[in-house]
Amino acid sequence: MKEYRKHLTAVLLAIISIAVLAGCNSDDGKASGKSDPLKVHIALNGKMGPLVIAKEKGLFNEEFSKLDAQIEWSEFQSGPPLLESLASNRVDLSFLGDGALIAGIDKNLPFEVIAQTGRGESSVRILAQAEGNIKQIEDLKGKTVGVASGTTGHVYLIKALKAHGLTTDDIKLINLQPDDAQAAFETKKLDAWAIWNPYYLNNIEKGNAVALKVKGKILAPGAIIARNGFAKAHPEIVEAYLKVYKKAADWQIEHPDEASEIYSKDTKLPVSTVRTIITAEKPNIFFTEDAIKAQQESIDTLAGVGYIKKSFNFKNQINNEYIDEAFKK
Repeated sequence: MKEYRKHLTAVLLAIISIAVLAGCNSDDGKASGKSDPLKVHIALNGKMGPLVIAKEKGLFNEEFSKLDAQIEWSEFQSGPPLLESLASNRVDLSFLGDGALIAGIDKNLPFEVIAQTGRGESSVRILAQAEGNIKQIEDLKGKTVGVASGTTGHVYLIKALKAHGLTTDDIKLINLQPDDAQAAFETKKLDAWAIWNPYYLNNIEKGNAVALKVKGKILAPGAIIARNGFAKAHPEIVEAYLKVYKKAADWQIEHPDEASEIYSKDTKLPVSTVRTIITAEKPNIFFTEDAIKAQQESIDTLAGVGYIKKSFNFKNQINNEYIDEAFKK
């Protein structure tokens, strides 16, 4: 019993000592006014885009240091896995292609649309094997087509098939993330592949693929997003994020050669290929009417094929509050 009391006394003294030390440390922090920087979780969606430029050149440092904020980066191959992290509060700010964006809104995930990334006119194509017998969209009937489910490539594929009188029921659809699809396409396990840049142009330039022509013009605009709870608590961070994103986008437009070098290092693609991609269309964070119209068409199409529960008004999902405040004159 005595030994037990001695042991218990020692444990209590240890707990008291820890509490006293913690109190001293806490008091020191209050006295000096010091606090840990706010952690801001920003997700890269792929290896190209203004966020990559901003990260590489440290463009967030000045804006965020003023706000005592510090970035924690994460990276995803596509939008659907990014949405999972956002839903569990592991992503605060990022951007999404139209497929993940629409699916996320349909599922009432906790984010709001605060800007766009661009019109998406040149970003997605359907590739067929260069030496295969698929020459037009109609030839996809009964063929094996790879796409990352829920992505901008998926939306593009659905809209392209519809324009040519087909649906996804007419093809053998295989759900593959881009890197896995690349391997499957190279080994000819896929007859075709719906994919975005830099994958599609790289495969064309290597002679592996041809891009199928589609009736009309299919835009695939992306959007910049913010997690609801984070944006409400830290609107000044969201505004700073938009400022830096635009600064990086403008820098890319003005310095295409240097930007191509940066992307080439990350993607392992030839600089010339990267330059072709980034100069085909300029990034633009301010919503355009044709981009909004394209998003609405995508929403209506996906609702029509049952991919989302019901259609909704895309304009009603846009919150211009942050971009207006960030760039007010």
